Amino acid sequence: MHRMAEPSNEELKTSAFIRHELERLVPTKILTFPKGNHLLAEFDFGGGGKTVLLRADMDAVRVNETLDLPYKSEIEGVSHKCGHDGHSTIMLRVAEMLHQQPLSSGRVLLLFQGAEETGEGARQILDSGILQSYNINCAYALHNIPAEHAGTIICRPGSFTCSVISCDIVLTGQTAHAAEPWNAVSPYAAAQRITDFVMALNRHDALQDDFCVATLIEFRVGSQAYGVAAGDGVLRFTIRTREDDRLQQIISEIEGKAKAEAKADNLQCEIRWIEYFAAAHNAEKAVQSIRECAERLHFSYQEKPIPFFWGEDFGLFTQHYPGALFGLGSGTHQPPLHHPDFNFPDEIVETGAEMFYGLLSKAKGDMATTTLLR
Repeated sequence: MHRMAEPSNEELKTSAFIRHELERLVPTKILTFPKGNHLLAEFDFGGGGKTVLLRADMDAVRVNETLDLPYKSEIEGVSHKCGHDGHSTIMLRVAEMLHQQPLSSGRVLLLFQGAEETGEGARQILDSGILQSYNINCAYALHNIPAEHAGTIICRPGSFTCSVISCDIVLTGQTAHAAEPWNAVSPYAAAQRITDFVMALNRHDALQDDFCVATLIEFRVGSQAYGVAAGDGVLRFTIRTREDDRLQQIISEIEGKAKAEAKADNLQCEIRWIEYFAAAHNAEKAVQSIRECAERLHFSYQEKPIPFFWGEDFGLFTQHYPGALFGLGSGTHQPPLHHPDFNFPDEIVETGAEMFYGLLSKAKGDMATTTLLR
């Protein structure tokens, strides 16, 4: 999977490889989705009981592979610098465990999701309606966490990752000859006022409810045409908050300010909100299960005092099903996610798989099975 790294919505070979591996483990069924390259492997053990969803992402990022690895990415400009190849490997190992040591009852859904990096994958899956045919009692996912000791389990109740959204604000006025700029309708002044407003939204104390990180991605007015006075401009931002309600409030404030400033300067204003990631909201009972499972398996457990600032589209699943996203330490010397030198450590695959299997065993009451696993 590391060699065949594919970006969001292009995971064709990755999906085919995962399906091939799943088929030898004989799940009850494997489902595909009308949009996206996602796979859902169902293991139905009968006897009633709970239905638990486990999710792993599988898309890569548009970052060049810089490490001279024997399994380095063969795709120019794309590599697994977020560790989703490792997450999918963990889930394939869970499938192998379920094949070798079936549960006594219940149903397990292993979801291999594409397009996580763009925030599209979870929405594609939920919009398909396929999950609605299952009475899902709980949903879990994990993400590797660099700079934490390898194999450490990290979790917290409430918001585990931030709500994140990106924004394009397109301002359109009127060009003029560069010798007569007074005849132009320039977006510059309005763009500057809008930018000042957005940047003033920053509140960097993550312990507070009004926490917000507003980042300017691009400020562009005009183009490289030296005979033309600028008549258009683009502003791009990312906004992140602890919870969705705060994000929605900020979205409304930015829209109001941008439209008002554009109108004041006789500009047209178009606003596009893209790449939305809902906050991953961890249910108290699910976090308790994760903590107890880590302790039972003798894994180090750490409760994080504040959310991670990055977005994870598993958050959209937590709006529909009780559950939790937890972290899996990938090493104190591991570079940050999306860094060119990041490389998912194989030694934490078994830890992640044992955590998932342990959570399934606890949900089904199969404590003897968990003991055998260890």
